[in-house]
Amino acid sequence: MSLEQREQSEREQARRMLPPAPCPEPPAGRVEARREHFLTEIDRQTRSCSPRRAPRSRGRWGLAVGAAMAAGAAVVVLTLISSSSDAPLNTPPASAASVELLERAALAAATTPQTRVRAGQYSYVKTVGHTSVLSETKAGDMQLLRESEAMEEWTSVDGSERTLQRKNGSDSLLPETPGRGSLNAPTYDFLAALPTDPDALLKQIRDDVQKNHGAGSDSTTGPDQEAFVTIGDLLRSGVTPPDTAASLYRAAALIPGVDIVPDVVDAAGRKGVAVARIHEGERTEWIFDKSTARLLGERIVLVEDSAWGKAGTIVTSVAVTNSGIVDEAGRIP
Repeated sequence: MSLEQREQSEREQARRMLPPAPCPEPPAGRVEARREHFLTEIDRQTRSCSPRRAPRSRGRWGLAVGAAMAAGAAVVVLTLISSSSDAPLNTPPASAASVELLERAALAAATTPQTRVRAGQYSYVKTVGHTSVLSETKAGDMQLLRESEAMEEWTSVDGSERTLQRKNGSDSLLPETPGRGSLNAPTYDFLAALPTDPDALLKQIRDDVQKNHGAGSDSTTGPDQEAFVTIGDLLRSGVTPPDTAASLYRAAALIPGVDIVPDVVDAAGRKGVAVARIHEGERTEWIFDKSTARLLGERIVLVEDSAWGKAGTIVTSVAVTNSGIVDEAGRIP
């Protein structure tokens, strides 16, 4: 099968999985333009990058390990971190099906009514789901346990107030105020100030992660996986301005190695289709509603047997069940 035939097959597969979204179809040539841009970028990096690989290390979104002692047993917490090295030169661009799905998500986001936000308000988000912990018993056996990610958070839109977090019916204030916000701890105002041009946005994200995960650093977490994870974090952090959300989806379509998973279920039991990226035996998935192309949540699934479980194990699954802008911390939209 030729490249053109394969891409056409992928697009037809995406159309079968996603009924027409309640928004305009992508402008003619947008998908092809995105793919052409990325192929040019691959060619540029191929000519300029050294083939020498840096030593391996762990970064955000992989299976990061931190030890704690509890009741005589060692408990190892698996946090949402990424573990990516620079993409090999033969990593393919995002598949045609994933580019089309991301474009539909971008169009759906762009047509969402703009919320009028003012200082003193809060961005609210409610999530359900789990992360995983690996527990070593007194007998020396290892077992994979789950920790709940069911919570509600109220984050000051301008970062001037401390974030309120509610877990298991108990409220607590996080120690620090968000301030101006960052890619790792965004506020609504921070998100609203991000570039709405996908190329400029992806460059800003890559420049940021390059400082800690690029060539010359002690980390081998590469810009591609880290950028994919960062975009996912930003999209599910709360309320994202429509133009910013659309730009984030289109920036993700420029990342190599992105593909789709046809049938998935989020932590709230909702069925959908996922945009995904595989790295080091883990598949990070963003789950979308098939009818509306609305983001539902994320999962990390093992695609290879490892110390953390068999292939198919869902290590992390977090779904957003409610979000909005409210006038006071503690209120629900």
